[in-house]
Amino acid sequence: MLERQWHQVAERNQRHNMGKVKITTKDEITTPSTEGVVAEAPKTVKVPKKKIVAGTLHVEATFNNTKVVLSDKEGNTLFWTSAGSLGFRGAKKGTPFAAAKAGSIIGEKAKALGIKEVDVKVNGVGSGREPTIRSFMAYDIEISTVRDVTPVPHNGPKPKKPRRV
Repeated sequence: MLERQWHQVAERNQRHNMGKVKITTKDEITTPSTEGVVAEAPKTVKVPKKKIVAGTLHVEATFNNTKVVLSDKEGNTLFWTSAGSLGFRGAKKGTPFAAAKAGSIIGEKAKALGIKEVDVKVNGVGSGREPTIRSFMAYDIEISTVRDVTPVPHNGPKPKKPRRV
C-alpha cells in the first residue's frame, strides 16, 4: 500500500512540474539527506568592486519629491534614492525631513564605497535642497563645490495678441 501511495505522489509531481521530474527513491522519502546542506557563512561587510575617491551628488528637489543620485566623475550612476523610495507617501515626500533621510542613506553608501570628495549639483526649487546636503555632510565627505543647475527661463513664451471686439 505504501508503494502505491508513493507512485501516486510521483505521478502528481510529474503532472504538476510538466514533465520535469526529480527521481527520488524510497530511502530519500523516509530519511532526508544532509549532503546538499551547506553551512551559512557569517555576514561580512560588502567590499566595493572599484575604489572611487571623488564623485558628483545630484539633488533634484521638487515640490512633491526629492531625488538624490551619486555618480562618479564621468557621470555613471553609483547609488540613487528618493523620498518616495524610502516609504514616504503623498505630501510627506516633499518635506525637508524626507530629503534629509534620503541624503543620509546616500551618505552611508558613499562612505562604504570610500568616497572622500564630491561636487554637488542642485536642481529644483523644493524644500529638500539644503537638508539633503546637510545630512550628507554628516558622513565626513568633503564637498568641494555646490552648483545650482535649476533651469531659468530667459524671456518665456510669446504673449497672446490683444483681443479684438
